[in-house]
Amino acid sequence: MSESVVLDPVDLHILRLLQNDARTTYREIAAEVGVAASTCLDRVSRLRRSGVILGHQLRLDPAKLGRGLQALLSVQVRPHRRELIKPFVERIRGLPESRALFHLTGPDDYLVHVAVADTADLQRLVVDEFTSRPEVARVETRLVFQQWDCGPLMPPSSANPPTPRP
Repeated sequence: MSESVVLDPVDLHILRLLQNDARTTYREIAAEVGVAASTCLDRVSRLRRSGVILGHQLRLDPAKLGRGLQALLSVQVRPHRRELIKPFVERIRGLPESRALFHLTGPDDYLVHVAVADTADLQRLVVDEFTSRPEVARVETRLVFQQWDCGPLMPPSSANPPTPRP
């Protein structure tokens, strides 16, 4: 597990602004935070180098791409051995339907977030890509009715209250 990085209030404010809108310019962030644009750029660069900022992502609407049905698949792998984990993870991550993959503790080994066209597509995915694999012992499917984004991620010791999201 990686160690946490010490962040001051200016760093936290920059991170909050970028998490709410990663397209915010350094000039806009600097004005909001109360530092020079060059200072803002230096701080963001340091946050990237230290691994606090991992990258930027473009969020797409799955429904507008023909994938209007989302589900969470709980998967049990048996036997749960290291030599089976890597090929399973690589295969699931490579599926165009896969949105996120989590390795878990408890009765299920993995949780997979998928986006598919419809229930027939979900059935095909579960049968052809999951239950047909010899190491998959069980798959349980839960449909996602609605999803909400939550506020920006801040360190647990942050004294700053979270910024509400619309």
